[in-house]
Amino acid sequence: MNSAHAIRLEAVSRTFVQGGETLHVLRGADLSIAPGEIVALVGPSGAGKSTLLQISGLLEPPSAGEVFIDGIPTRALDDAGRTRLRRNHLGFVYQYHHLLPEFSALENIVIPQMIAGVSRAEGRRRALDLLELMGLEARADHRPGQLSGGEQQRVAIARALANRPRLLLADEPTGNLDPQTSLHVFQVLLDLVRREGLAALVATHNPDLARKMDRTVVLRNARVEALTPEAGA
Repeated sequence: MNSAHAIRLEAVSRTFVQGGETLHVLRGADLSIAPGEIVALVGPSGAGKSTLLQISGLLEPPSAGEVFIDGIPTRALDDAGRTRLRRNHLGFVYQYHHLLPEFSALENIVIPQMIAGVSRAEGRRRALDLLELMGLEARADHRPGQLSGGEQQRVAIARALANRPRLLLADEPTGNLDPQTSLHVFQVLLDLVRREGLAALVATHNPDLARKMDRTVVLRNARVEALTPEAGA
């Protein structure tokens, strides 16, 4: 299926019960992202940005509402169906790179492709292409412990894009990096996302990074809203 939206959230709510009280993290959240569009997700710590990303990535179910991935409704899917969509349609980048330490940069990008059924030779070609785009072709055989923090995160971005997802979900992808490295890595991420033509939802606390994206939404009072100039002031 090839939908006009890589992801669409309709009236998504998420509640938790703590100490006999109901906590509303999301209330009727609506959000659509088209292929080729990069959206910043902002909001204070504890506002629910990670929860929204987890729900968008089919890692956590909504309490109510529906999540459409490439036009496919997901709430009624079983575990196998959600896993299949995550593998074929979604890429994830987190604040920490989560690379496999015993494997090289190249192998870290090849492995998820092989899990998806791609041959080792084809996966290697794709991995080398991505590493070249990341400026890391000379580091292909290095293990994560031999790479700098910025290099590790660039490998993690390449891994997230290895299976050509329709949607990239990133949770503070440069949050562990110094400001100069953060800007460089983030620009690499933006350039590659635009080159691949996929949609991206990127949670960030950094207003400079948010301004580099196509538009910004804010998670406020458990709802997703377009960011107004006053909200960004």
